[in-house]
Amino acid sequence: MKNNTNYLKAVFWDYPEYTDADKIREKIKVGNGMRNWILSRFLEYGRVIDTFKFFNISEISSEINKLRLRDFTRKKWIRMIEVYGSKGK
Repeated sequence: MKNNTNYLKAVFWDYPEYTDADKIREKIKVGNGMRNWILSRFLEYGRVIDTFKFFNISEISSEINKLRLRDFTRKKWIRMIEVYGSKGK
């Protein structure tokens, strides 16, 4: 049985126009400002497995210090980078 839950609704609950994966991929290509905003949303509100559908650990590692994140989120992702960083390179 296939799960039809749209995981993007958890990340972009207040932006329904961003609940389509193909549109997200297009927006990521637009440029750093939009890309980093989307990355921040995933890091703050998305599940790790869903974040990795759009960004790899190397990308997250190179951008994390440029993003406005809550302390908890930053610590969580820094730990993820420490644990999984060598596998993502």
